[in-house]
Amino acid sequence: MQQEQSLNLNLSQHLVMSMKLQQAIQILQLSAQDLKAEIEKEYMENPALEMEYSDGVTASQGEVLRAENVAALAEYLEGDGNVSTGGFYERDNMLESNASVDITLERELLEQAEFACASDEELAVATFIIGSIDDWGYLTLTTAEIAAAMQVTEERVEQVLHIVQGFEPVGVGARNLAECLRLQAQSQGIYDGLVAAIIDKHLEAVAEARVKEIAASEGCKPAEVQLAVDIVRKLDPKPGSAYSSETANYITPDVVVEKTLQGYQVSLNDTYIPQLKISPMYKQAEDYDQETQKYISKRLNAATWLINSIEQRRSTIKKVVEEILRVQQDFLAQGMKKLHPLTMKDVAEAIGVHESTVSRAVANKYVELPGGVIALRKFFTANLAKNDEGEDFIAGQAKAVIKELIEGENPQKPLSDQKLCELLKARKMTLSRRTVMKYREALGYPSSVKRKRY
Repeated sequence: MQQEQSLNLNLSQHLVMSMKLQQAIQILQLSAQDLKAEIEKEYMENPALEMEYSDGVTASQGEVLRAENVAALAEYLEGDGNVSTGGFYERDNMLESNASVDITLERELLEQAEFACASDEELAVATFIIGSIDDWGYLTLTTAEIAAAMQVTEERVEQVLHIVQGFEPVGVGARNLAECLRLQAQSQGIYDGLVAAIIDKHLEAVAEARVKEIAASEGCKPAEVQLAVDIVRKLDPKPGSAYSSETANYITPDVVVEKTLQGYQVSLNDTYIPQLKISPMYKQAEDYDQETQKYISKRLNAATWLINSIEQRRSTIKKVVEEILRVQQDFLAQGMKKLHPLTMKDVAEAIGVHESTVSRAVANKYVELPGGVIALRKFFTANLAKNDEGEDFIAGQAKAVIKELIEGENPQKPLSDQKLCELLKARKMTLSRRTVMKYREALGYPSSVKRKRY
């Protein structure tokens, strides 16, 4: 039986994202700090790149790679990595950061223990106690547990703990919040009267703003309790937090907006980001063999694409921010209350790019305005509410009004969430009491009961 064979042609479209396009997308969504790290990484991996800092100093692998060794480098990088790199590849030390030694809470306490302890045994117990103190400064083990571990009496542990509790920061080594505050109050000479009573007996009532209850218990006026509570609140409930082992994250604005006579001027904050350029040594490949020329060409293409991607990133971010500012002139002049509804699609259409490009351009980035630093994503409407006239307004506007109302309220008669609802409605912002409560809590304001002053 003869089988019938046929040839069919099907036309279909497939989106293939090249490695270069992926790199360009990745570069666009990097923050300024991450971009700096990426540039330094690419510089170390691609000898065709030179890196110039804003102070004029140029880092160039070409300067530490003699031209006659380029072929050997190509063989090493493209091969199995078994070729010795001695003599022709020296890592430039410009990227080696001088790591500063962080002063941890434990180290600070141990240094004080060295001076304060009178014997080796006392120092050993103090060291164990210090090792049992958490990042906030609190002792995490009982004196009985420490005594059993160190094979000393619990009384001895108490004696040494008393020494440790005299170290800086004051309040460290406490076993609970009351003891922590007590140590600080004693150090300041204010552990007396109502202050002492509040620390020892009424911390839970303070947390729930039961001022009248405390006043009744102590036989005094609410205003006197309020004054004592204000004093207690100035004490530090986490004395060890200043020495936290976690590295603080500092926001570096990616864009700076300055007000000039001609209006607002946008500039990228990239002065500390090294500039890349092609090493002149790699622009002349005629003298090398074919394999080396192929390697050099590959490195040059990668370097050129990276430089172009970084420049495209600069251009895109600047266009996005300029369009945002064009729409948000009222916000710049009057603050969050005048922030206009804006979507990424609006900006994308205005500058002629895809919406996803705008999303990547604002991701993880901050802008420094005359009034402070703000995340670029804050300018876009994540969810819109409606007022009585059907006009859109942004949740940020409602929060700004709530903040204004609370800051201006009579502290003896603070505004309830229901009253805030009514005042917002008078400004044509209709929100449920639950939503107002959510916004108020997001702003960090407690309920009206806890805001009341006597």
